Amino acid sequence: MGSKPRLTGFRRPNGTMGIRNHVVILPLDDLSNAAAEAVAKVIPGTMALPHAFGRLQFGEDLELTFQTLIGTGRNPNVAAVVVIGIEPKWTQKVADGIASTGKPVAAFSIEGKGDLYVIAEASRVAAQFLMDASEIQREPAEIGDLMMSIKCGESDTTSGLGSCPTTSQAVDRWVAAGGTVIFGETSELTGGENLIADRCIDDACRNLFQSTYDNYIKVIESTGANLLGSQPTQGNIAGGLTTIEEKALGNIAKTGSVPVVGVLKPAQAPDPSKPGLYFMDSSSAAAECITLMAAGGAVIHLFPTGQGNVIGNPIEPVLKLTANPKTAASMREHIDLDVSGLLRYEYNLEQAGDMMMDVIYRCVNGRLATAEAMGHREFTFTKLYISA
Repeated sequence: MGSKPRLTGFRRPNGTMGIRNHVVILPLDDLSNAAAEAVAKVIPGTMALPHAFGRLQFGEDLELTFQTLIGTGRNPNVAAVVVIGIEPKWTQKVADGIASTGKPVAAFSIEGKGDLYVIAEASRVAAQFLMDASEIQREPAEIGDLMMSIKCGESDTTSGLGSCPTTSQAVDRWVAAGGTVIFGETSELTGGENLIADRCIDDACRNLFQSTYDNYIKVIESTGANLLGSQPTQGNIAGGLTTIEEKALGNIAKTGSVPVVGVLKPAQAPDPSKPGLYFMDSSSAAAECITLMAAGGAVIHLFPTGQGNVIGNPIEPVLKLTANPKTAASMREHIDLDVSGLLRYEYNLEQAGDMMMDVIYRCVNGRLATAEAMGHREFTFTKLYISA
């Protein structure tokens, strides 16, 4: 195993630690996107997170939107948040949920004031937040301070042979060092879900995982739809993965060998007193899945890919690795680690794991992921059903 360098991060008032120091302008709803983006233009260095929802949702769907918004603001990679919404009540609810972390938060509602007034007032606060955040110093960090998430995409045969097993090396090492890792992609476990169930730490965890998986599949089957083309995707099929079972085995290969210690709802944070590997019920769509995991508190993401994926996230750096030599050459601006040498027997899996850990450590300490450098900030909500 490669030697571990000194790790650093930004300690938040509630004790959590992030590896980035964002000041976020968070619209509560789609109608507030314009004002939020205007504030981010007025105050360079802040980041607006426009999205498509937040109006006339209800029930579990509304609660998931709230949890995603609040979890995004609570993420340790965020130093401060300005929340902007049309109406005051929901806007304040999100701000209050974030403020319980102790980080600076301000809420502004547009109703009765208009965009121009809110943009001016929010910009003044955002400028102060940004200056204050610039003084926060990095402190020594341990792996146990930092939550990781994993997801694969545009998978092909090289994913299961190379990039996913390399990711599994990082997962096992991260957990062994006292860290927490989240995985998900519920539908992409199909045909191998028993392998995850067998690794659940006890009967309660196993039963919750099985019921969560079964319920997800029931929803899909209730539509009567044929998922071929969506699962596996056209890219998967072109890369040699012709069945969901083939895809699932590659997907599961990246989760390592450690026990599954818990099962999470979408955007739910793991128990901080119980580190380890957690399953999060989530879509297999890359932007949706990573958005949920970031809302759950993950501060760094590993994304093995085969045919090549360009995904990023505004809050959580996404490190992409591939074992496909063609992808590594033709999409090198999107790839953080090329492990195609595994398939040429140039090094073994443990050595590939050493390479992965080196990339992770450098990103933790501040090096930009390719997705950050390329400006990929995909931020997409999971919607459970129609709005009112």
